[in-house]
Amino acid sequence: MIETFLIAQTRSSLTFLPSSFSVLLSIVLIAITSWASFVSWRRSRFAIGVGVLETLRLLIMLLIAVLLNQPEWESQYQPETEPTIAVLWDNSPSMRTQDVDAASVDAQRQTRQRAIEGLKDETVWQSVGDDRKVIMAPIGQPDRGTNLNSPIQKAASEIGELLGVVVISDGDWNEGASPADGALQLRMQNVPLYGVKVGSPQKLPDLELVNLDVPTFATLGKTVRIPFTIQSSLPRKVAATVSLKSSNGETMDRSVEIEPMSKTADAFLWKPDEVGDYEITVRLPDHPDDEIKSNNQRTSPIAIRRERLRVLVIESIPRWEYRYLRNALSRDPGIDVACLLFHPNLESTGGGSTDYIKTFPETIEELSPFDVVFLGDVGVGEDQLTQKQADLLKGLVQFQASGLVLMPGWQGHQFDLLETELNQLYPVDLDSLQPEGWGAADAGHFQLSESGRRSLLTKLADTQEENAQVWEGLPGFQWFAPVVRSRPGTETLAVHGEVSNQYGRLPLLVTRTFGAGKVLFMGTDGAWRWRKGVEDKYHYRFWGQVVRWMAYQRNMARGDSMRFYYSPDQPSRRQTMSLTAHVISESGEPLENGNVVARIESPTGTVETVRLTAQGDQWGVYRGTFVPEDPGRHEVMVTSPESPSDLQTNFFVQGQVVETIGQPARPEVLDELATLTGGLSVRVDQVDQILDRLAELPLPPPEIRRVQLWCHPVTMAVLLVALGLFWVGRKIVGLI
Repeated sequence: MIETFLIAQTRSSLTFLPSSFSVLLSIVLIAITSWASFVSWRRSRFAIGVGVLETLRLLIMLLIAVLLNQPEWESQYQPETEPTIAVLWDNSPSMRTQDVDAASVDAQRQTRQRAIEGLKDETVWQSVGDDRKVIMAPIGQPDRGTNLNSPIQKAASEIGELLGVVVISDGDWNEGASPADGALQLRMQNVPLYGVKVGSPQKLPDLELVNLDVPTFATLGKTVRIPFTIQSSLPRKVAATVSLKSSNGETMDRSVEIEPMSKTADAFLWKPDEVGDYEITVRLPDHPDDEIKSNNQRTSPIAIRRERLRVLVIESIPRWEYRYLRNALSRDPGIDVACLLFHPNLESTGGGSTDYIKTFPETIEELSPFDVVFLGDVGVGEDQLTQKQADLLKGLVQFQASGLVLMPGWQGHQFDLLETELNQLYPVDLDSLQPEGWGAADAGHFQLSESGRRSLLTKLADTQEENAQVWEGLPGFQWFAPVVRSRPGTETLAVHGEVSNQYGRLPLLVTRTFGAGKVLFMGTDGAWRWRKGVEDKYHYRFWGQVVRWMAYQRNMARGDSMRFYYSPDQPSRRQTMSLTAHVISESGEPLENGNVVARIESPTGTVETVRLTAQGDQWGVYRGTFVPEDPGRHEVMVTSPESPSDLQTNFFVQGQVVETIGQPARPEVLDELATLTGGLSVRVDQVDQILDRLAELPLPPPEIRRVQLWCHPVTMAVLLVALGLFWVGRKIVGLI
C-alpha cells in the first residue's frame, strides 16, 4: 500500500503584487532618475566613465522600482503519483456469517463474504475514471480478529494523493484502537471515507455453548461439579439433552430447558473412578433452528489425583462445633487433620488422641505443609497464640496460598486477633461493645445471598432451587458473633435471616482473598446442628467443600521441594497469567533470593523462559507473569539450582475465539466513520451511490510554490553589490 511521493516541476513564471501607489512611485522614481542621469552625463560632456556610472544608477533604480511592486517567482508542481482511491474489504471470520438475503425469494441466504465478492474486483472501482488509481487491500485475517483502525490510518499516512477511502465491512471490530481515530486523521487531510455495510444487525438464531468450567484437577472418588453455560438467541424455550463424554469413554446426559434470548447455566456431577489425565467434552445436540453448529461443543482437560490435604484445627474450649468438625475431618480419607487445644483447665496445650499436636508450629518449615487452618475461639496472650504465631498465620495465607477459617466463640478471644497482623485479613468488622456475641432462645437461620446461591461453598443440593430449600430447612443456631458489617473487598455468602442493623442483614458467612490465599469467616457455632435427622449429610459435605475450595489453588502442582500454581486456573489465549512457585532449598528451608525459572513450551513448540522473582523475606515464594499466544496444553518445567529437585507440570489454555461467526453486524460503526469524514455509508446493494461520489471528487490541484524576490536575501545582496560598485565608480572618475 506504500507509495513513494515524487514531484516534477511543470511551469514557472514571474508574478507581481503591485498597488496603485507602488506603480506611481516606481514611474516617478525612474523618470526623475533618468532626467538626473542625463543631465549629469551632459555636464560631463558625455564622458564614457560618467555614462557607465549613470547607466548603473538607472539600473539600480529600476531594480528598486521592480522590488516596490513585490515580485515573486511562482512554480507549479504536478505530483507524479496518481490520485488514489483505497478500497479496504473485510476478510475476518465474522464475514462468514450467513445472514445476507439473496436476490431471489427462494434462494438461500448467502454469507457476508459472498455478498461482497463482486466488490473485490478492481475493475468495478476503475469505472470512476481512468485518471484515478485504485488500491485494494484486505482488513484482518481469516483466523484472527478485526482491526479497522490500523488499515485506515495506514492508508492515510502512506498513500500519496489520497482521494478517498472505501471500507467494505460488517462494522464488527475487536482489536486495536477505535476506528474513529483513523477517521479523524482522514478528516484532517480532507479525505472522505465511504462505508459499504454488509450483514444483518440482528443476531442469527443460534444455540451456543459459551462456557465450560472444568477444574484443573479433582480428587479420586469425589464428585466433581462441571458447570456449563448455554446462550440462546432463539425466540422460544428449547428442551435439550446435553451430553458429557470423558476420554475414557464414560458418558452422561443432562436434560436442560434453555431459556429464549438469554443464558442458561447448569452443571454435570461426575465422579471419577480412576487416577489419570482426562479430557471432558460437552456437546449440545443439533437443533433445526440453530443456524451455527460449530459452536455447540467444548473440550477441556482435567487431572484426577489421590488427595492428601493437611488441616490444622486450633481451639480453646472443645465446644460442640469443634468436636463434630474434628470428627468429620478425621473421617475424610483425603484429609490429614492435626488439632491444637488451648484448654484453660489443662496444664499444657495438646489433646488426648493421636491427631493432636503438643505445640503450635514455630517455624515456617513446620507450618507451611498445612493447606487449611481453622482458628476457633482463640486469641493472643498467655496460654494462647503469640504475636509471632499470628504473623506466621498471616504469612501462610498471604504467601503460601493456604486457607484460614475464622470461627469466633462466646469468649470473645477474636478481638485479640484484631490487635495483630491478622486484622488485615479479617473479613468483617466486630462490635467491641458486645465481645461475647449474641445469644437467643429462638433459633436463628441462615439466608443465602445472591452470591451464596451461586457459590460452590454453599452448595448442599444439585440445583439452586433445591439448595435454597435445604438452607431454609437447616436447623437453626442459638448464638452468633457480634458482627457489624462485612469489609470492602469481601463476598457475603449468607446473612442472618431475622436480625439486621443500619447496614442491613448481619453477614454470617463471608469470604475474601488475601494475598495468594483465602479467608472464610463463619459467624455462628451451630453448623453441627445440621446433623439433626440426617447425620453427616450436610455438615460433612459443607466442611469438606470448604477445605477443598481453600486448598485447590495451592495444590495445582506439587513436587518434593516445589509447589506451582497459576491464576486464572483456566486461562484464555492472550490473557495475562500470574505464575507462583513455592521453593524449598537443599537445607529444607524456604529458598530466599534464589534463581527460579519456569520454562514453558507451547503446543506449537515455541519455548519461553519466565524468570520468577522473590516475594516476601522468608517464605520462599516466587512470582512472574506469562501471556499465552497459542491454545492447548503447555508443558511447564520449574527449575532452580538451589533446590534439590525440579517440578514438571502443565496447564491448558482455552482456545477462545476472538471473533465468532453469527454475531450481528454493526452498521452504526461505518455510519459514524462516514459522518466524521464527510463521506457516505450505504448498503452493499447501493454501491452505485459511492461510485458516483468518487467520480465527482475533484482531482488535487497542482502544488504552487512561491519565492518572494522582493525580500529575498540574494536580491538584497545584489542590490548592495550594485550600490557598492556605483560608489567605487564615482571615486574612480573623480566625482564626490
